[in-house]
Amino acid sequence: MEFFWMILIGLIAGSLARQFMTGKGFGVVGDIITGMVGALIGGLLFERTGLFTGSSLVGSLLVATCGAIIFLYGVRVVKKKE
Repeated sequence: MEFFWMILIGLIAGSLARQFMTGKGFGVVGDIITGMVGALIGGLLFERTGLFTGSSLVGSLLVATCGAIIFLYGVRVVKKKE
């Protein structure tokens, strides 16, 4: 059941990040992957800085969305250098 929630949060976080970072999207599968990578990045950053959002659905979504936005920004920076 946790895997289902991870996919759902990844999809929502990836979609939200795509809305904040305008441009061409990656599709549904790309949004899920972006959200999952964002959750990892956001979790690491929030843990390192000592910020605590709680263990609720909204807190997890906030962390994953912030991480996904950072991830998409990094992807764009790397693409521009090529």
